[in-house]
Amino acid sequence: MFQAFFIRAVLLLPEIPGDKPRYTKPVGSAEVRYFEWLENNSHVVYPVIAVAVVGLIAFGIISAWRSEDDDGVAKAELKREIIRQLRREVYGLTAVRLATILNVPGGKMLKLLEEMAEDNIVESRTDTQRVTTWRVKGLTG
Repeated sequence: MFQAFFIRAVLLLPEIPGDKPRYTKPVGSAEVRYFEWLENNSHVVYPVIAVAVVGLIAFGIISAWRSEDDDGVAKAELKREIIRQLRREVYGLTAVRLATILNVPGGKMLKLLEEMAEDNIVESRTDTQRVTTWRVKGLTG
């Protein structure tokens, strides 16, 4: 009990002039000059950051669209080659076989074949072994 009273009495004593203050604010990581600069110029800095982020997102979307689709001429040439190959093989070819013949990636070949099926140019048949063959529509009876 006496110790608690003594501690309270010492803390309540007035400070002696010339003596260091009992408590000083520690220098923390928040006392950095660029924090002050950011706070003073926040009306400029944060909108610039927001515009830059939106610009980067838009650039990413546009570049993804461009890389995803080929130009129209190249796509038309590939479709023409697909039709030539399917006319040679009257009973059809698989997408994998077409991709190897035309030296085109398999996913791109499937995308082209599906586009051509939507345009009613080719049709697909899947057998009991789940092998899908593609052929030109109306070529066989």
